[in-house]
Amino acid sequence: MAQKTSGEFEKEFMDGLKASTGSDLAAWMKAISGFGSKKRNEVIAWLKSEHSFGHMNASLLAGIHANGGKPVYQSADNLLDAQFAKATEMKPLYEAFLEFISKHFPTSTVLPKKTYISILNNREFAAINIKPKELRIGLDLGNRPFDDRIEKAKLSGPMPRISHMFVLTDAKQLDNSIAEVLKESYSRCH
Repeated sequence: MAQKTSGEFEKEFMDGLKASTGSDLAAWMKAISGFGSKKRNEVIAWLKSEHSFGHMNASLLAGIHANGGKPVYQSADNLLDAQFAKATEMKPLYEAFLEFISKHFPTSTVLPKKTYISILNNREFAAINIKPKELRIGLDLGNRPFDDRIEKAKLSGPMPRISHMFVLTDAKQLDNSIAEVLKESYSRCH
C-alpha cells in the first residue's frame, strides 16, 4: 500500500492534468478565473458538473486556484508527523491498522492531510483521527444503525459523508467484523 504525502499527491495531480484533461494547470487557472465565482464550493461544483472532475480533484484544483495558482501542500510533507506529535504511543497501532488495510484493500492509498489521514482507492472510504489514547476510524456507512462497536462519527476533517466510526485501542480489535464494515464503506463509495 502506497503512503503518499499530500504534497506528493498534489504534485502527481498537477503533473498529470494535461494528460488526463487535455489542459495544463495554467489553462485551468485561466478557466476558473473566467468562471466568475470566487467561492470555493461553487468552483468545485462547477468543475464537477461541467468538467467531470471527481470531488477530490476538483477540490485540489480549486485550492490551487485560491492559492494563486501555486501548490497548496508543497511544504506539507510533515503532516503525518504533526498528527503524532501528541500521540506518539499510537504509532504502533496506526502501523497495525495500515497492515490490516493493506491485507484487505491492497490497492488503497494512505493520504495524510492536515487533521486526519485519508484511506482511499480513487475515493475516500475511511479516515483516521489520531488521538492520544485511541485511533478513530471513520467510515461511510450511510443510514446503517449504530451498535456497540460502530458509533456516530466524531472525527475532525473528513468529508461529511464519513458518518460512522469505530474506536481502535488495540490491534486485537481488527477482526472479520471490522473488515466487513470497511468493505461496506468501500462499496458505498465505489
